[in-house]
Amino acid sequence: MKSWKSWICAGIILSSGTLCANGAFADDQTKPGAGNAAAIALAQKSPIVQSAYQFLLSQAQRIEDATLRKETLDALGDTCIRHRAHRTEAEKDAIIAALAAQGLVNPADAASIVGGVKAGVFPPVSNDGSACPKFPQAFFSAPGSSSVNGHHSYPGGLVVHESNNDVADVHLAEEYRQIYGHQGGRGGLPTVPKEDQGRFAAPEGNGDTNIFIDEDLILAAPLWHDWGKPMVFQWNANGSEFTELNFGGFGATDNNGLPGDSRTGGHHIIGVAEAMARGLSPAFVITQASAHSAPTGGNEYKVVNWLRAAAIIAGIDPVAKGYLMVDKAGHFRLPALRQLANPVDLANAGQTNVLAEYALHNLSDADFTYSGPAVVAVNAILQTLAPEFGYDPADANYLLTFRNPVFSFLTAERLMILYSEKGSDGVRSEVQKVRNAGGI
Repeated sequence: MKSWKSWICAGIILSSGTLCANGAFADDQTKPGAGNAAAIALAQKSPIVQSAYQFLLSQAQRIEDATLRKETLDALGDTCIRHRAHRTEAEKDAIIAALAAQGLVNPADAASIVGGVKAGVFPPVSNDGSACPKFPQAFFSAPGSSSVNGHHSYPGGLVVHESNNDVADVHLAEEYRQIYGHQGGRGGLPTVPKEDQGRFAAPEGNGDTNIFIDEDLILAAPLWHDWGKPMVFQWNANGSEFTELNFGGFGATDNNGLPGDSRTGGHHIIGVAEAMARGLSPAFVITQASAHSAPTGGNEYKVVNWLRAAAIIAGIDPVAKGYLMVDKAGHFRLPALRQLANPVDLANAGQTNVLAEYALHNLSDADFTYSGPAVVAVNAILQTLAPEFGYDPADANYLLTFRNPVFSFLTAERLMILYSEKGSDGVRSEVQKVRNAGGI
């Protein structure tokens, strides 16, 4: 997948190519982002960002398991970063060496990052090395993805993205219960209930279905899987973002020595490491780790490698803690969960136990299929409208002063939907609302 910068420099988005020449995209990532405070201030002003953040907190309150609810609410706030507590520079170096030795990071992937692999795996935080390291920005001010064409790539994009994903996961679980979870036919055979035909808004929870999908996992996994983004996607002074390191594999033979590429965004693995450091259950952590790929269709090795990498960062034994098992070939596999008495010989099984929650969480994270293209398209639309509002797309601070505020107040998805209905006039009218509110 091309980076935002390669798209722009190819002339696909910006005919002028001006953002390519503005520089400042290789800031020193060993230090907290110089633009973090400005991003916090902007996100605090946005009604949709703040309401999305409150929605996430309300969803976390619905988690029934007391430990998972407490840890999730803590993780969404001004939290202590558990996997970084008391971490020395020597320990960080040892972790990087272990990741490299096990083929879970490719140093070449950090070539563009000032600070290298270490800055990618251990982004700068406040009070680093103390008993309570802190996020370098508010959870609600982080973006949902990378500059400039990544999905939800604006201050506050993270909480908007997670709100959409949490709703999606809850609805997907209910869909599975409605279609697969009722025994209304003769002899106890499954049916789609008459009361569900013609409507798709049945109450949440397992209700009268006879299949079990854990609502706590469904609620909590989308709140956790992007937890690392406030560290990974910090803000540069001009409104651009830090560069993310992809790791969790080397990129060639990651499937137990066979061809495969299990590299993924570092935020994903960092969040799993934090969940492990907090002692969250194997069922939850594997569900969380399945956001970027369900462990089906030959992709179990990807989730396994992400769990391995996260365990190294968290400083735990993933087998002893129940996050992984080892089969008779000596390969790490996902463990069996929710097994009845006398389970099958899992050491010889093909695909070990895959919970429905793994696949549902993976599906719920798929909003980027529209959100990413919406950002790309609306970026171009805003560039044509910016001069009407007194902004120049060629200005070095264009992202900071116009593009990011518009997205933070309006979202790319809303603007794209309005554009498809009302054209540029619809977008122009929305941007004027931001001006009226003092956002630009």
